[in-house]
Amino acid sequence: MRTPLTGPVPAAGLREWQRPLREQFPIVTGHPGLAYLDSAATAQKPKAVLDAVQAYLTGCNANAGRGTYTWANRTTALIEEARERVKAFLGDPAPGRSTVWFTSGTTEGLRTVARDWLVRELSDGDEIAVPFADHEANHLPWLEARDLLAERGVRITVHPVPYQQDSHDYDLEALAALAASAGERLRFVAVTHVHHVYGADMNVHRVREAVGPDVPICLDAAQSVGHLPVDLGALDVDFAVFSGHKAMALPGTGVVWARGLRGGPFRPGGWQGTPNTAGIVSLRAALDWLDAAGTARIEEWTVGLGVRLTDGLSRLDAYEVLGCGLSLTADSTVQRRQGLVTFRHRAIGANDLGFILASHGLLVRADGLCQARAGESDASVRVSLHVHNTPEEIDRLLGVLSDLADDRPGVGRR
Repeated sequence: MRTPLTGPVPAAGLREWQRPLREQFPIVTGHPGLAYLDSAATAQKPKAVLDAVQAYLTGCNANAGRGTYTWANRTTALIEEARERVKAFLGDPAPGRSTVWFTSGTTEGLRTVARDWLVRELSDGDEIAVPFADHEANHLPWLEARDLLAERGVRITVHPVPYQQDSHDYDLEALAALAASAGERLRFVAVTHVHHVYGADMNVHRVREAVGPDVPICLDAAQSVGHLPVDLGALDVDFAVFSGHKAMALPGTGVVWARGLRGGPFRPGGWQGTPNTAGIVSLRAALDWLDAAGTARIEEWTVGLGVRLTDGLSRLDAYEVLGCGLSLTADSTVQRRQGLVTFRHRAIGANDLGFILASHGLLVRADGLCQARAGESDASVRVSLHVHNTPEEIDRLLGVLSDLADDRPGVGRR
């Protein structure tokens, strides 16, 4: 009977790099019996981020742009420095022209782009293309913009970005055909960098070629920033939106990066009020930590752990792994999942499976995963990894899942 565990994936040479990084997460070292496997929902914070927040709150906590004393001036400067730090981290191709706005997270950021920018840009008869099977935060705001325009008598057409049925990637040939058919009426496209269910890099670097040089592209980067290298110049997008808390910053922190190249300037409407100063300080510290650790190595590590998990699951008939089925085994040459693996047990409900895993100290997400209306309709279990996770945690998870497969009549190992 074959074991569900495979060889030394990720590469053994990375173990010496990863081990001291894991030790920098107080919540991980403080709970040695638990394996946190839910980084796609929110990432844990290294000590350097927690220390930066503590130093700010005890050293110069004040409101930004609302005082002339030292603490207020320092807080204002910290926020401006954080904007430039975000641009550098994202590979901003023209930082002198672009803008960075801080929000509470990806959802608010995308909604702000929709309500405060897109609505101003569109006219009667225009068309847009947005995801119908990604996260609902990258779906609902664009429908809200359509409805706001309709209230004013402006009618637009919302096309679903086409998908390939086998890989669940975007169908770029079909998108190019849609763009050619719409011509100048296609005024906006929204896409996702890494899919929050399938873990796939959605090949956004090829979207520009499909839609042409003039169409603004908005990128949901919630599952890529902090998990892999992001180069906005190479992606050639016009907006990038992400949540700081998924990139090791505090909750309630997010970013809208606007390139300022296609369409009018991006300016959030209304009075902005007091910014989340501690969150912004934490974001800058998180980006510094991620740069020092190396996002390319983080990606290599988490992708390797994901391969270890999918290879093990592929040997258990009791489980269905969502996404491209050709990329499951360790010897596959198909694009790997970006440290994010989602699956179902064929007999045990996802919510029940999540409770069972939690009872074994394995902390995963188990629910509908905030899918937009054309996405997966049934609940599933998602394992999402980061630099503090280990091959031993994956083996422990596979051991529990294997026991559950054996315990169900008619299912088990191949």
